[in-house]
Amino acid sequence: MKIIAIADTHIKSGSIIEHLPAELITLLKEADLVIHAGDFVTRAAFDELSGICRLEAVHGNMDDAALKESLPEQKVIEVEGTRIGIIHEAALSIQDTTGAWYMAKEMNVDILIFGHTHRPVIEKSDVLLACPGSPTSPRLSEPGAIVLDIDRGKISGKVVTFEGPVCSIIESAVSYHMQNGR
Repeated sequence: MKIIAIADTHIKSGSIIEHLPAELITLLKEADLVIHAGDFVTRAAFDELSGICRLEAVHGNMDDAALKESLPEQKVIEVEGTRIGIIHEAALSIQDTTGAWYMAKEMNVDILIFGHTHRPVIEKSDVLLACPGSPTSPRLSEPGAIVLDIDRGKISGKVVTFEGPVCSIIESAVSYHMQNGR
């Protein structure tokens, strides 16, 4: 089973299709399942995304009231015998995923997909922690998502990045290096 995990799309107006990278839209349509770890922002963005793929989602801290009422704060789903937890806020930072690990243990899951940090990470210990970053407003990274494959209990995952807006800190660093011949 091929799963695409995204989070923090932050679509305030217009079509989610117009805001997401074209390569990501293709991945979403081809996936067996799409998981969104919160911060759609509007109900319209959720509705449009759920119309193009099989979607499991939770709400994030920036989602409007209607979305917070209709989506849970956290949920656990089972895919091919693998328990997947979905939550928006699980780690204070990508540098310290201890809180996410404890959340995974509390939820009794094999994989925890979370958002909020806008920066992708995959960390494997006795559980797989996966934060897809943001495809529209990344922090200290490029626009991203996570591709997970589950095959007979074996789990593999990777961060994929896309063309699009990058964090201003990265743009500044690239500009500095180009100006200084590095």
